[in-house]
Parts: sequence; structure tokens; C-alpha cells
Amino acid sequence: MVRERMISSEPQQRDDEIATLSLRPQRLSELIGQEAIINQLKIAIAAANHRREPLEHILLDGPPGLGKTTLAQVIAMEMTGQLPRMTSGPVLAKTADLMSMLTNLERGQILFIDEIHRLPRIVEEFLYPAMEDFRVDYTVEGGVGGRTVNFRLPQFTLIGATTRAGMLSSALRDRFGLRFHFEFYQAEQLTEILRRSARQLGTAAELAALEHIALRSRGTPRVANRLLRRVRDYAQVRSNGELIPTLVAEALDILRIDPLGLDDLDRNYLTTLINIYRGGPVGIEALAATMGQERDTLEDVVEPYLLQLGFVIRTRQGRAAAPLAYEHLKIPGGPAGSSASLQSSLFPDQDSA
Repeated sequence: MVRERMISSEPQQRDDEIATLSLRPQRLSELIGQEAIINQLKIAIAAANHRREPLEHILLDGPPGLGKTTLAQVIAMEMTGQLPRMTSGPVLAKTADLMSMLTNLERGQILFIDEIHRLPRIVEEFLYPAMEDFRVDYTVEGGVGGRTVNFRLPQFTLIGATTRAGMLSSALRDRFGLRFHFEFYQAEQLTEILRRSARQLGTAAELAALEHIALRSRGTPRVANRLLRRVRDYAQVRSNGELIPTLVAEALDILRIDPLGLDDLDRNYLTTLINIYRGGPVGIEALAATMGQERDTLEDVVEPYLLQLGFVIRTRQGRAAAPLAYEHLKIPGGPAGSSASLQSSLFPDQDSA
């Protein structure tokens, strides 16, 4: 059985998703970080409300866990006072799935499509006239006698979210009037998010303890909130429930998350790259096969943060380990040591087996 990856920026169990929902902001004034996006949205929302018109369609892109879904919900609350209609690209397998959603929208309502890059081509093309002209041509009968009916739609706002903007067709991308890219959060911003979350959870916490969690949260609010809940559990079992730096450090070491937020999978990626492929460059397919992982897992889950840290370099020949990776893993100048001994040095109080 594969151990759950605590620092994954993807949603995990249902309980985890429910807990995350309870911590999400409801208004623009409550959001922390992504200031450039928030400032532009405030102007766009104020202008749309002044004209009494729906917002333009919005595209949100960036790594998972940075708040795209949260922002879509906040936009809907600001514009309509209610949550958006929500779905995802893989769910909309045929045009009838999308048709049922579009025809049930009200004027000004928000439709949120997560993972919009995974829309089937036929559904994507069906969406074009809905976005541009607020109408769709729908075939109501199949076969030779099939007929197409033109449906008028109320003016609505589509918010699409994607972790892979490059996979969107230019035709779909160009139909979004507002496009925003999410950046990883700074430690100071994550600390403020954790302070708000701890208050909502009713957890007493020293500022230094929250800063410690923020530094190991990979620049991602979803990871920060998940670690906060796990550290809270540890503090309640081992102490009086208050978060102090020493307890936080102990809890995160048990979770095998090092001071920069790297876990066993990240370190395995780097040590495979350094020890087996002599620092690279090496193709992603070879690296994934050696590690026994899917290519998508490495590209979507592992590499974004390692690239952000400057530990990995992408070249035309493949991936290469940067000097900072050797320094962090305490490998002097080149491939040396084993993954097991390396992890033991990072967590001296634990069995590396």
C-alpha cells in the first residue's frame, strides 16, 4: 500500500477536502497573496457591477493547490452572492453533459470548469459559441433524420482552471477575456494564511511555529493547511495542543518532510538523477521508468517545486541536477552515497529502512 503523500498539492481524501473547504476565504478582502491577480479582479468586478453586466470569461492557470478553485468561488460570491456551478473537464464526456449545465444557468451566474484542458475536443468546440454568442446548436435527434436546434443561453461567466495551460488550444484560450497565472506563495504569505487557519480551527500557535510550517509547505496553501492539521494532531497527543517550534519540528520530521519541504519522493527523484544518471541530462521517460513512477506524476507533482527551488534544470537533452541540489543533499560535487544513507543523514533520529 502506497503511503499518502502529505506534501502533495492535489486534494486527497474526502475528509481532507471538507476540512479545506471550511478554511477557504469567502470574499476578496479575505484573500492573502496573489496581489496582482486580486487587484485586477477588484477593478473588473467593480466595473462589471457598475454596468450591471456579467464578468468576462476568466482563465486561471498554475500548479495545483494555489487557490484557483477558491478564487473562482470568491468571484462567484462577489458577483452573485452564491457559489458557482462546478464541474471538471473529464466529467464532461459528451455535449449532452455540458448542454444540461448551460441550459440551467441564470443570467450572470458563474460556471466553473476545473481541469479544462481535459475537455474532449467535441465538447470544447461545442463550448465556443456558448462563450462568444451565448447560444449553442444542439442536435436533438440522431441518425439521418436528426435536426439541429439553436438554443439561446443567458449571459454567464465561464471560469476555467488548468494546471497545464500549454495543453489548451489557442482557439479556447483566446475566448477568455481575463487570464491569470498563479505563482507560488512566499513564506510570509503562507504564515498569514496559517495564522487565519489556526484561528478558524481554534488552535493556539506561536508565530515561530507557524513560520516553521510555512517554510516546509512548498509555497502552496493547500499543503500548508494540511500540514497544520497534522501538526495540530501531534501537538494534541504529545502536549497540550499548543503549537510551538520544537513540537512542529518533531511532527514534520516524523512526516519525513525536510526543512525545504522535500519528502521521500522528491529526494528519490534527485538521488536517482544524481547517483544513477550522474546528474543528467536524462529524459523524463527514463527517469520515470527507473523510479517506477508515472511521467505525469513527476511532471505535475514533483518537478514544479524542484524547478522553483533551482534544484533541477530542463534542457533539450533532458533533466539535469543543479549545484543547489548537490548542496542540499550534502553530496560533494558529484554522485556519491546512496538514497538510504542520504535520507538517514536528513533524519538522524529515524530508521532509514
